[in-house]
Amino acid sequence: MDFDGWLLKRLDAVKRDGLYRTLRTQETALKTKGQKRQTWASNDYLGLSKDERLITAAQTALSRFGAGSGGSRLTTGNTVWHEKLEQTIADFKQTEAALLFSSGYLANIGVLASLPQKGDVILSDQLNHASIVDGCRLSKAETIVYRHIDMADLEKKLASVQARNRRFIVTDGVFSMDGTIAPLDRIMALAKQYQAFVIADDAHATGVLGENGGGTSDYFGVCPDVVIGTLSKAVGTEGGFAAGSNIFIDFLLNQARTFIFQTALPPSICAASHTAFDIISDMHDTRRELQTSVKTIKTRLADMGFTVRGGDTPIIPVIIGDAKTAVSAAALLEKKGICAPAIRPPAVPEGESRIRLTVTADRSLQDIDELTEAFDSIRKELNINK
Repeated sequence: MDFDGWLLKRLDAVKRDGLYRTLRTQETALKTKGQKRQTWASNDYLGLSKDERLITAAQTALSRFGAGSGGSRLTTGNTVWHEKLEQTIADFKQTEAALLFSSGYLANIGVLASLPQKGDVILSDQLNHASIVDGCRLSKAETIVYRHIDMADLEKKLASVQARNRRFIVTDGVFSMDGTIAPLDRIMALAKQYQAFVIADDAHATGVLGENGGGTSDYFGVCPDVVIGTLSKAVGTEGGFAAGSNIFIDFLLNQARTFIFQTALPPSICAASHTAFDIISDMHDTRRELQTSVKTIKTRLADMGFTVRGGDTPIIPVIIGDAKTAVSAAALLEKKGICAPAIRPPAVPEGESRIRLTVTADRSLQDIDELTEAFDSIRKELNINK
């Protein structure tokens, strides 16, 4: 069998399992291939990606510095905007310092592949993001998985590894597929009791949780040893970061391969991100309105009989079950003008395929009415929850 034939055979198996994926082309922020649709799958929670203040900041930096950075931060890619943004992130996260990465994925891999050493152990939540899983695989430390936000299981496993050199607990702040919130206050208490370090990935919490949008640290009033985050969600731009002590950031600058060998973010992105953080702290009303929309949608869908998960976050998983039915549900929603793709294994466990809704701040009550009416319609067409 030739190369393409071998790959086609593997792709056929993916199609049979209902797991085949294709790209979706957007002509504008509101249109997909000529048809106007409501998008309920965006991580742009606060709507900042379209904010004129961010666009203006990016355009100004673009004119001054050009389209790209031209190199890694340690060669020719470091600008005043990278350094301004890092200081802003550190202030926002209430840490001593921060370091930019070109994505949140690279931040997780950079931290986890360089920080724990042989003889150490990482305790990782069962539903942590793929970037955390991959970072753990690249680490020289052993990884032990604990049941999702199960503090009794975490404590049991912490107690069993006291002979290890160092213990690291790594967790998402908000879990991207389930919308649940890690009990960071309880995790921090266990870490203190069992002499462990805590690494929290606040990708889906930054800008959304906490009085000032500071994320799970702000929400629970605690300070992990390491905070990882992304600029590609509520911040509305692109890139990632790690925040912590000055010594930790100096360590990453010298040891994290995904920082050292990666081309720096464009200065225009850094300028727009800097503007976004200036805005986010004051978006108290927006965060409250977002929570109201989330509660309204969850209540309506639950009343229809759908299995709805998630905490006080803009992520609403609507559990459908098998992958093929989830794909059919997403296709019917799209015909009704609702863009909400199906999430299937390996992103979620077998039998828990779902429509993953994300709520953004620009959604009106009319939008919510149209969304829930579409769900009621597909429930009847597919005999879901019968």
